[in-house]
Amino acid sequence: MYIDYLIVGQGLAGSIVAEHCLLKGLKIKVVAAPHLSTSSLVAGGLYNPITGRKMVKTWNCDELFDYLIPFYQTLEEKLNQQFLHDLPIYRPFLSVEAQNEWMGKSADSGFSSYIEKSFSSAAYAQLKDDFGGILLKRSGYLDTKHFVEVYGDYLQNKDLLIHEVFDNSAVSRNGQNVHYKGIEAKGIIFCEGSAVKDNELFNWLPFRPVKGELLTIKSEHQPKVIYNRGVFVIGKEEGRSTVGATYDHHELNLEATEKGRNQLIEKLEKLINYDYQIVEQKVGIRPATADRRPIIGEHPQEKSMYIFNGLGAKGVSLAPYYANQMVDHLINDAKLDDEVNIERYFSLF
Repeated sequence: MYIDYLIVGQGLAGSIVAEHCLLKGLKIKVVAAPHLSTSSLVAGGLYNPITGRKMVKTWNCDELFDYLIPFYQTLEEKLNQQFLHDLPIYRPFLSVEAQNEWMGKSADSGFSSYIEKSFSSAAYAQLKDDFGGILLKRSGYLDTKHFVEVYGDYLQNKDLLIHEVFDNSAVSRNGQNVHYKGIEAKGIIFCEGSAVKDNELFNWLPFRPVKGELLTIKSEHQPKVIYNRGVFVIGKEEGRSTVGATYDHHELNLEATEKGRNQLIEKLEKLINYDYQIVEQKVGIRPATADRRPIIGEHPQEKSMYIFNGLGAKGVSLAPYYANQMVDHLINDAKLDDEVNIERYFSLF
């Protein structure tokens, strides 16, 4: 069987790369083991234009957000499913100084397209919100678990999904093409997330995986916007909300911890003032990098071997734009952004 590309992994990254290949007419197969853990199955899925304690625009914000929302919406129509939830994000100010700074920023054209409204006093009675805050637009969350499952079903129905653990020892070469268990392809795109640590082709890259823990809480209050200060609180169905997330670079296992639980509770208590109960605690490993930028491109020596990884905590925002750039690079040799190009790390190989 001849195809254009074999894609390894069907989490958020692999699914979105696969869709862009199909949109551009490429023949693909995706190899993924459904029982393997992926951060996409537990992620909060937030897409947020204004991030960090200093509340700055997320890196490459305008390009990413102009592309990601139409992409997901078009895919929802194609699959007749909903997984993108367009919701305002409310970010309370921590001080009068922050309030004053943002009153000026809100008039800046670079920020104004993402700001729905600024508040100089408490806006939500359910929050500890003494200094007001900003209500963001062009924001929300992707139900990553639902998205990955639905897209996996789509690939399965098209006979494009192979359910197995990818076997690196089964790869061989025939000239410029590669072979894998009866499949001949122009190349292989590895979208393995944190499992890259076991891939000898790419585990020399400076990945800094991050363990993240989230809570599911239940309360009588159902947030109509996403609360975000220290932690995010995303209202779901049946009075449940997702609260996240922690960042641990050291204990890289999938065990929920009391430390993580307590960190989330402490930050949550500083944000909300309504009663809740904890009903679940989840864990995932984010495939982050040393410079907090994705790593995309071809191996320095093993030609036809590509990587699309390192999306970290902002995969929902980063994946569509850079998957489009990656596939354009494969087809047309279009330039990859320097900030994400694997070539920036060739000196480490």
